[in-house]
Amino acid sequence: MALPNKPMGELKAVKDPEVVEKEVDILIVGGGMAACGAAFEAKKWMTDKQTVLLVDKAAMERSGAVAQGLSAINTYIGTNTPDDYVRMVRNDLMGIVREDLIFDLGCHVDDSVYLFEEWGLPVWKKDAKGKTLDGKKGLEMGSLKSGAQPVRTGKWQIMINGESYKRIVAEAAKLAIGDENILERVFIVELLLDANKPNQIAGAIGFSTRENKVYILKCKTMLIACGGAVNIYQPRSVGEGKGRAWYPVWNSGSTYYLGMRVGAELSMMENRFTPARFKDGYGPVGAWFLLFKAKTLNGLGENYAVGDAAKKELAKYAPYGTAAITPTCLRNHLMLCEMKEGRGPIIMDTVTALAELGKTMDKKELKHLESEAWEDFLDMTCGQANLWCATNTEPEKKNSEVMPTEPYLLGSHSGCCGFWVSGPDFKWVPDAYKIKADNGKIYNRMTTVNGLFTAGDGVGCSGHKFSSGSHAEGRMAIKQMVRYAKDHADFKPALKPNKAELVDIVYKPVRTFIANCAYTTAVNINPNYIKPEGMMYRLMKATHEYGAGTATYYLTTSKNLEIVMELLQTMREDAEKLAAGDLHELMRCWEILHRIWTVESHLRHIQFRKETRYPGFYYQANYPGQDDKNWFCFVNSKFDPKAQKWDTFKKDYIKIFPDK
Repeated sequence: MALPNKPMGELKAVKDPEVVEKEVDILIVGGGMAACGAAFEAKKWMTDKQTVLLVDKAAMERSGAVAQGLSAINTYIGTNTPDDYVRMVRNDLMGIVREDLIFDLGCHVDDSVYLFEEWGLPVWKKDAKGKTLDGKKGLEMGSLKSGAQPVRTGKWQIMINGESYKRIVAEAAKLAIGDENILERVFIVELLLDANKPNQIAGAIGFSTRENKVYILKCKTMLIACGGAVNIYQPRSVGEGKGRAWYPVWNSGSTYYLGMRVGAELSMMENRFTPARFKDGYGPVGAWFLLFKAKTLNGLGENYAVGDAAKKELAKYAPYGTAAITPTCLRNHLMLCEMKEGRGPIIMDTVTALAELGKTMDKKELKHLESEAWEDFLDMTCGQANLWCATNTEPEKKNSEVMPTEPYLLGSHSGCCGFWVSGPDFKWVPDAYKIKADNGKIYNRMTTVNGLFTAGDGVGCSGHKFSSGSHAEGRMAIKQMVRYAKDHADFKPALKPNKAELVDIVYKPVRTFIANCAYTTAVNINPNYIKPEGMMYRLMKATHEYGAGTATYYLTTSKNLEIVMELLQTMREDAEKLAAGDLHELMRCWEILHRIWTVESHLRHIQFRKETRYPGFYYQANYPGQDDKNWFCFVNSKFDPKAQKWDTFKKDYIKIFPDK
C-alpha cells in the first residue's frame, strides 16, 4: 500500500534512518506498464519456493507513462502481421532496428490487449454499419478476442476510453503478485554486482520517499523497468509551467542509469524523441491526424507537408523519406524547415477537420464528435483541455498551434534508445543478437550483465511498443527471469559494501546537509553543498544550449559537444556535494544524478556517430547528412564500473525481414 504525504509537508530527513534488508529470487524495479506486465505474469511460472518483490518509486495505480491515462492503444496487430510490424518500425526509425526483438513482441502484444479489455478497459468498436461505438456501447459488439472490429485511427492504433487505463492494469498486477510482495514509494537508486561472481547482478539499494528508511535488497535476477528520461533538457514551458512536459516528469532516466552503472551495454542512445504536440499544453496530435483527419498548415495557410518542395526535401533521406509513410523525425524536419524559413507558426486545422466530419452527421452525432475532441485530451493530457479553456479555444471554431517539444529519451514510443539485450533463442535469430549467460544459455531480454533484464523503455533498438507492447514485453521478460532463477537456484547473492557503507551511499546528501546547514542563514545558499534545484538548472542550461536543445533548433556541433561533455563532467564532480533536508529533496538529488549520467550517455553517442541519422530529432552540423556507407550500424557503449571509463563502439545491423 502506498504511504500518503505527511499532513504538514515533506518529512525531514534524519542522519541515521531505519534499515530494512530483504532477499528474494526475483526483483522487479518499476511500476509502469512493463513492470505491471511482469508482476501479472510472475507467479504463473514461479515454483512455490521462489520469491518475488516489486519496488515502485510511486504508487502503481498512477505510476509510469500511462499514469494520467490514454485515449488510444498504439500497438495492436489485429489483422496485420508481425513481419509488417517490423517493417513499420524499421521505416519509422530510419532503418536501424533489432528486427528479432520487434517481431518477437509483435507475436505477443495482442494477448495483453485482450487482457486489458477483459479487465474492464472500454475499447471502441465498429458496428455492422461501420458506425463508432465508444464507452460501454462497444461491449455490444463483443470482445476483440471474439472478433469484434476496433475503431482504428491508423494501421496499428485503436481507440479506447482510457482515463483509468493504468488503474485497471495495476489492479490486475497487484492481485496477481499480492500486496505482500510490493513496496511502493521506494526509490531504487543504485544496483549492486555480486562480490564473488563477476558481471552478476546481486541486489539494489534505495530509500522510502515517505519514511526515513533505507532498503538493501538482494536477488538472483532483476528487471529494471523505470521508464525513460524527462527534464534532461529545458522544457519549452518555464516559470509556473516548468512542470508541464509531454512525458511524465518523474521519469529521470533511472532505467538507463541503474543498468549502465553496473556495466550493462547501451545501444542507440543517440536516438531521442522530440514529439510535435499542441503548443504549451503538450496535448497529443495522433488522434487529430488519424481519427479526425486534420491537417497541419504553415503560417501562410499552406499544407506544407505535400507538394514538390516537401517531396524534394524528403528525397534527400531516401528510402525513408520517399516511403509511403513518412518517418516521425522527418515529419518534424519538414515542420522545422518551415519555421526556420519564416513560414511559421505551424497550425493544426481543427476547424476544417471537424467541419468535414460533421457534413455526414446529425446534430447529436456532431455534438458527440465535439466531445470526443475534448476527451482525447481529458483521457491523457488534462492540461491541454485547461489551456483550451483558458484561451477561449473551441476546436470547431478556433485552430491551435503545434510545436516540437524539448527532447526525451525512451525506447517504447517513437524512440529506440536503451540496452543491448538478448533476442529469443530461435534458429532464425542471428547469433550476434543473442547473449549467452554464465551457464551458456540464452535468456530473452537479458542485458549483458548476468541476471539483469529489462523491458519497455529499457530495451534498445525496438521502439513503437507503446503501452501494450511494454506490458507484453514485461510478461515476456519475467518468464525468462523465472527460468534464470531456477537455473541459478544455488546462487547466493553477496554484496561487497557492508550495511553502513550502503546506507551512507543512499543518505549521503542528507548527511552532507545536516553537517553543513548551520553554516549559513539561508539554507539553500551554502559553500559546502548544492541543492538539487540548482543542479537541475545547470543541467538544463548546458543541454539546452550545447546539446541540441530547443534553443538551437535541435542543432549541435562537434565543438558544442566537447563543451557540454566538459560541463557534465564538472556536474558529476559537484554532485558529490548534493544536499537534502527532507525526503523529497533526497529524491530530487538522486533523480538529478540519474539524469546527468543518462544525458551524458546520449551525448556521447551523438558525438561518436559521425552523421545526422534522425533529422528533425537532432542535427549534427559537422555531419549534416546520413552516411549509410559508414554508419548504417548500431552505436553501443559500455561504462566499466571498475575502471570508471566509457567505451563506445559500432555493432553490425543484420536485416532479417526483406522489404515488400
